[in-house]
This record gives sequence, structure tokens and C-alpha cells, in this order.
Amino acid sequence: MFPFKQRKINESTLIREFSKDVDSDKLIWHRDRYDRVVEVISGVGWKFQRDNAFPVLIREGDVFSISAGQYHRLI
Repeated sequence: MFPFKQRKINESTLIREFSKDVDSDKLIWHRDRYDRVVEVISGVGWKFQRDNAFPVLIREGDVFSISAGQYHRLI
């Protein structure tokens, strides 16, 4: 159902793995119920886009926050 595999590390930490072969139609605009802090563990060529903003290239080690209710997506 989701375009990623997920592992729960503890009550506040999830690891989500996106395949480089994921169908781009599955990477949809969405918003989350809770604030999130995202750390990029690995990957090359992925972009992150917030509503009303241009996509930005994300790299290993990047950390960014997503506010609850804010539309966003991976590309």
C-alpha cells in the first residue's frame, strides 16, 4: 500500500526505505498528522518538495522538519 518499507526502531523513530524503482505515481502529495524530523540516511538523486516551494535535492546526512498538516512529497 505504501511506497516504502518501514521498520520501527522505538516509539519515536521509524526507518522508511524507498526503492529507487518505486513508481513515481506512488510518491504523492500528502500531509502528516504530527510534526516530523527527517534524517536522510542514504540515497542519491532524491528530491523533497514542500507545498508552494521548488523541489530541493536531498543528500545523505540532511536533516529537516516537516510541520503537521504541511503538504509535501518525495520526488
